[in-house]
Amino acid sequence: MSDLHVSFEFFPPKTPAMNEKLWKSVERLAPLAPDFVSVTYGAGGSTRERTHETVARIIKETKLPVAAHLTCVAATKDEVDAVLRDYWAAGVKHIVALRGDPPGGAGDPYTPHPGGYANAAELAAGAKKIAPFEITVGCYPEKHPDSASISADIDMLKRKIDAGATRAITQFFYDNAVFLRFMDRVQKEGIDIPIAPGIMPISNFAGLRKMSDICGTTVPGRLVKLFQNLDDDPVTRRLIAATVAAEQCLDLAEHGVSNFHFYTLNRDEMAFALCHMLGVRPKTPGANGAADAA
Repeated sequence: MSDLHVSFEFFPPKTPAMNEKLWKSVERLAPLAPDFVSVTYGAGGSTRERTHETVARIIKETKLPVAAHLTCVAATKDEVDAVLRDYWAAGVKHIVALRGDPPGGAGDPYTPHPGGYANAAELAAGAKKIAPFEITVGCYPEKHPDSASISADIDMLKRKIDAGATRAITQFFYDNAVFLRFMDRVQKEGIDIPIAPGIMPISNFAGLRKMSDICGTTVPGRLVKLFQNLDDDPVTRRLIAATVAAEQCLDLAEHGVSNFHFYTLNRDEMAFALCHMLGVRPKTPGANGAADAA
């Protein structure tokens, strides 16, 4: 498992305390030499300035390749193009192009802005007209809630690739068989770009259930049983969450998966531990963070 590639996702912090936590995580994970780190973009551009500031600081203060998320929601093409130009001028060469959730939040009906990009494929094509960005896109092993079928989803993935996407990240999932079936299908369709499973360790099971219902992600019955009666036992919850995430990642690696994208939620401990178990170790001597003091 030595030839694995990892990437990490962060979100722009809202408070000084959250900012400190984010930078602690960036510093701890940086020695793992990820292919890139990405910074999310709120619905309707609600985190636009904070996303830009976070990305700019990563570029200025680290050597990490950084990708900025960008969505189509609640913005005209001219407004989105202006963001793209600002990113390129700031040194951002990699965009994660997403349709995005409706302004009311995931689960609300989606209506494209009348003067905007209708979907991620159009956004990717628009970005390529602005500058030679590297483009990453999303894909959905269990079908996007707004898609008619898995086949329609795969057709959209093809459109994104035709528009310039060179890699994809999946929606989170907890049944590896679903992901492996999806990979079989996309490969049979001739799709050969790197597709990284999106790994989201479970930090809040009740919150995860709600998010999964909105996203159309299956929560296996075994997970429901594992987290039963643990609402008031955070220590046991964390230990079980770590075990579940480790089992998922190791099983995917045994099935030949070589790219992993970690939704960190701005926490470094779980992502660092999972990478260690996969054999991804710091490239800088003495860069094991807290472990160095042991």
